[in-house]
Amino acid sequence: MQRTGDPDDRGQLVPDHITLEEFDAEGQAFLEANAEPRQDSGFRWGQGSDQVALIPESTPEEDRRQLAAAQGWSKKVFDAGLGWITGPPQYGGRGLTRDYERRWRTAEARYDTPSTTMFGIGLGMVAPTILAHGTDEVKERYLGALHRGEVLACQLFSEPGAGSDLAGLQTRAERDGDEWVVNGQKVWTSFAHLADIGEVICRTDPDLPKHKGLTGFIVDMHAPGIEVRPLRQMTGGASFNEVFFTDVQVPDTHRLGDVNGGWAVALTTLMNERAAIGGGGGVPGATRLVELARHLGKAHDPLVRQQLARVIVQGRVASMNNLRAMAKVAAGQAPGPELSIAKMSLTQTVTQTCDLVSTLLGSALVANTGEWGTYAWSELILGLPGLRLAGGTDEVLRNIVGERVLGLPKEPMAR
Repeated sequence: MQRTGDPDDRGQLVPDHITLEEFDAEGQAFLEANAEPRQDSGFRWGQGSDQVALIPESTPEEDRRQLAAAQGWSKKVFDAGLGWITGPPQYGGRGLTRDYERRWRTAEARYDTPSTTMFGIGLGMVAPTILAHGTDEVKERYLGALHRGEVLACQLFSEPGAGSDLAGLQTRAERDGDEWVVNGQKVWTSFAHLADIGEVICRTDPDLPKHKGLTGFIVDMHAPGIEVRPLRQMTGGASFNEVFFTDVQVPDTHRLGDVNGGWAVALTTLMNERAAIGGGGGVPGATRLVELARHLGKAHDPLVRQQLARVIVQGRVASMNNLRAMAKVAAGQAPGPELSIAKMSLTQTVTQTCDLVSTLLGSALVANTGEWGTYAWSELILGLPGLRLAGGTDEVLRNIVGERVLGLPKEPMAR
């Protein structure tokens, strides 16, 4: 049973009173009873899978198997009180600080457990937005279920005609009594084909300035009128989708924030998205790059060494910036432009990595000779354009940093 502390005088649940040492022992006991220690002997050239990808591509059947395994593990973890360590107890959380969560994540990483990356969007972007802007009904219905793995969420922001101009979206929601009727199209929606719910931003007042006529909702992805179509990428996978809404009914209780206050809702999600993307790694380790250079006999080439050093230094600097941004969030402050810098830094590091790999491999990136650790890098390079779009394009993020960090004048708007 999940531990949520004892009720206070008003009957409200309060956080556990548990020391870090007691918490560590609790987590260790759970891991020993439910998982095997990870056998990780380090990277060895020519051993294991040579796949290098930003977003691992899989078939629908593989997706379903991975989802089932992730759900089983998340249920066990949540029921043991380790699934939402920092969450409010009234919604199924533990009410502890991020120090406890970091200790748990470190301990869990030492064990061989199912991947839960499919839940990244729901837990890293949608759940924080529900917590900040959702009605009591939505919070009680979905927050615990999201963290327990019972519900998979997707983010429905991008549209074919809006590009990076989120405020220019055209999907409409019209009020009909206690419901809203949604019509329109979204695109580049990760895991929409598996999702149970989605966070969608719609235009609810076309007569207001475009930033002020938007409203956010939580929609049931299994509702009548929703059609999900996969989009095949040049990587060969189809983890992105386009989603069509035709007279989809959404109860007003599933509205996020105020009517026409959706821009604030969207910013909450975007800041958490940039935190998740920017702080989530995604760059192959330096060891793999060094061993690739050695394997090809180019480890002593001064130009290669310079590129390699640039990638490693950029990665270290990005890590330090992420720690600064996360410390601000941990202190209870709202996510700020530091997270835009984190996302830009990740993109820059991956771009430099791709440049280095292109220098090392040349034509081996486009001609599969079957040699281990060579052609497999092509998937990383083909996935780079998607990274440059996810969480805001480089151009949009530079504008944010220029205006909010450097104090530069706003970018002129097209008329």
